This record gives sequence, C-alpha cells and structure tokens, in this order.
Amino acid sequence: MPLNCFSSVYSVYSVVSLHPARYTSAMRIEFTFGQGRRVAREDLHLSVGARHVPVRLARNRRARRYVLRLAADGTARLTLPPGGTIAEAMDFARRNTAWLEKQLLMRETRLRGPEKWLDGTSILFRGDQVQLQFGLNGQANTVFFGTESVPVKDPAADLRTEIEWHLRNLAASELASRAWELARLHQAPITRVTVRNQRSRWGSCSRNGTISLNWRLIQTPAFVRDYIILHELAHLRQMNHSPAFWREVSRLCPDFSQAERWLKEHSGLLRR
Repeated sequence: MPLNCFSSVYSVYSVVSLHPARYTSAMRIEFTFGQGRRVAREDLHLSVGARHVPVRLARNRRARRYVLRLAADGTARLTLPPGGTIAEAMDFARRNTAWLEKQLLMRETRLRGPEKWLDGTSILFRGDQVQLQFGLNGQANTVFFGTESVPVKDPAADLRTEIEWHLRNLAASELASRAWELARLHQAPITRVTVRNQRSRWGSCSRNGTISLNWRLIQTPAFVRDYIILHELAHLRQMNHSPAFWREVSRLCPDFSQAERWLKEHSGLLRR
C-alpha cells in the first residue's frame, strides 16, 4: 500500500522554487518574447535592496500569469504566459521585490546556519525547530532538545560536534529500521542499508540492493524521511530518473511533491 503523503495549495508568486539552474553561464543565448526586442539572459537584473539579482526568463505554454520564483543559485526565475512580454514580466517582478528580498534572506539563513550550537540555539529535529537547553531537572552537564538528552563535557563550549554525533547514532538506528520496514511493505529486494554523511545527496541506491541514506534525514519530518527511502526503493525497479521511474515513485508515494518542496526549501541542510 502506498505511503499516505500530504498535499498543499500555495499562492502564485510566494512559493520558493529551488530547482537547480539549468543554464550554462558560459553561453550567451538571445531569444525573443512577444513583439519586443531581443534580450540576452545575463542582461536582465532586478535591484533587490543592495543586491543586483540576475533574472532568468522562461515561457510556459500552460502558464496563465506571470510567476516569480527564487532558484537554488540565487537567481530569480520569471515565467511568462503565452502572449506575455518581457516589459510586463519585469514590471511584475519589480512589484514583488519585497517578497523576493525576504526569500533571499531566508535562503542565506538556511545556507549559513548557526556558527556555533550553544544554549538556546535552535536546530531542526524531526522537522521541528527545537532549542538546545541546559540545566533541566538539575542536570547541569546535559543538553536537552525535543525528546533527547545528551551529556556534554563543557556546556559553555560549541556543542555542535557532540549533538551531531548523537543525531548520527540516532539516525543509524532509526533510518535503517524504517528502510527495512518499508522494503518489506513494498516487497523491495534490498540487501543492505547504510547511513552516511553525504554532502550532495539525501540518499542513493546501488544495483546490488544497497540503500544509503543521509543521517540528516533525522532532522526532517517523517513524511520527508519516508519519501527519500521510497525514492531509493523505486530505483530498484528503475535505475534512472525516467518517466517510468517517476510513475513508480508516484505509485509508492502519490503526494511526493510536498516532500520534494520541503527538501528544496531546506537544501542548506546538506551543506551545513
């Protein structure tokens, strides 16, 4: 039976899209939209506060309105509907620079993360922001967060190494157990589950049935964790990202798009 994922509705231009940019910066490509002049892609910018944000244009035959999104590389992606013009698109984008500036600030915060993990620092744990707290129940050398308690050597020092070590041990147990559970449920022939410290991916699957998962999945909501596992299980049937693969993903997790959206909005977790 498929995992019961969730769906949500979002507004036209207030959604952050973090799809990796698909353009080659070394190429200078010119194109025409509507009845206007030819414009080189790298010539389009928006003034957002003190920033000059490059704008990438894309026409979509199914679009009914102009749509502004923030791409993973910090550029603004501006979608034009049929009949739309560059002038109108840029006017739309300028009217929404306040929203774009907010998204840029949120992105920078996610990518940067806290420099040190100290008493009161907020971290992600199982999809929730939880605070590191000391001294609860009179335990001075123990840090508490969420449902966890971790003994530490020096409460005044940077606790990141000790907390992350605890999270990694927790992930090694919980992620492997959940992967085997979902594999049995969907009759997927996995042979081994490993939990690793990848910096560029959430999970991977080998042809011999080994599933590798990123320990940081312990910081994500349960539906995101399960989606990544199901994504890798789907690779056992389709070792690619073809339409057939995505049909298999949709069969296992019909509303996987919400998990994809969460991962894109929190992509900085992999680089922290």
